Amino acid sequence: MKGKKRAVFWRTFLRDTLFLVIVLAVAVVLLGFFPEKRVVVTRVSWKFFVELILILPAVMVLMGLFSVFISRETVVKYLGKTSGLKGFLLALFFGALPTGPLYVAFPLAAVLIQKGARRANIVIFLSAWACIKIPQEVVELQFLGLKFMAARLALITIFVILMGLIIERIINWTEQRPAPSKKADHSPDI
Repeated sequence: MKGKKRAVFWRTFLRDTLFLVIVLAVAVVLLGFFPEKRVVVTRVSWKFFVELILILPAVMVLMGLFSVFISRETVVKYLGKTSGLKGFLLALFFGALPTGPLYVAFPLAAVLIQKGARRANIVIFLSAWACIKIPQEVVELQFLGLKFMAARLALITIFVILMGLIIERIINWTEQRPAPSKKADHSPDI
């Protein structure tokens, strides 16, 4: 079993490294075609890198704490397949609560999936993180009024839940489809 995990690790590592190399190659080619953008691209890339270096270690520590202290049974109970509307509302609330960039939510979503959270709840959580922020709602209320804030919040809530259900159904449908059979190659040996 340990050898199988190691093989999966190396396969994933090589796939991710290949993806990084391809992205860097595309960036170099594009910067070759648009040399006037080099300074802007370098500055923005460096700023993003520094932000990642400052935020990601704390996120990884929080993910480790979450993995250890929140049991699988708790996640399944509140965000699992049988959680229903309660799970949707909790995912919406937990997604709207924190402030921060969306890439911080992905490791948490991965841990939730490993602990048995329903896919619809993961989509709702990520969408709420991207679209609904409690401090943003307060600012929106001050500048755009209660009617606008309430209408936008209600529509986003409805569509985020619908989107979660639709994406979950699509994922389940694609997993249930039979794998395409490979036809035997009947070419003559030469």
